[in-house]
Amino acid sequence: MEPKTGKTLWYLIPRVNNKWLSLVYEAFAEDVGLNKDKIIFLVEDNAGWHRSQKLKIPNGIIVEFLPAYSPELQPAERLWTLVDEPLVNEYFETIEEIEDILAIRCCLLQNMTEEIKNLTNYHWLKYS
Repeated sequence: MEPKTGKTLWYLIPRVNNKWLSLVYEAFAEDVGLNKDKIIFLVEDNAGWHRSQKLKIPNGIIVEFLPAYSPELQPAERLWTLVDEPLVNEYFETIEEIEDILAIRCCLLQNMTEEIKNLTNYHWLKYS
């Protein structure tokens, strides 16, 4: 997510572990056009699977971790209400049904750049 522009990339994965996060990093590097002249600074929370020594982080991605118990510093935390909106107070027969709804929702959210920018571009963020 880019708070300054509201641009987002979404990845739905079947598990939260180092194998799947490594695959997300790989896809992310490709999607953002990571190369020798482009470095990505990625801010994450302290979830155990984010800090695993087994992760394969592509060269050019620098991961920085937020202090523990500081969701107010993570702009992405404000996106969960938008992501969860079509799931709230609904009943689903299968996990596939939820996945389909989330996939559609993520596609929709990619086009909601102004709303996402308004939610995540904190006044105290400084850009160079």
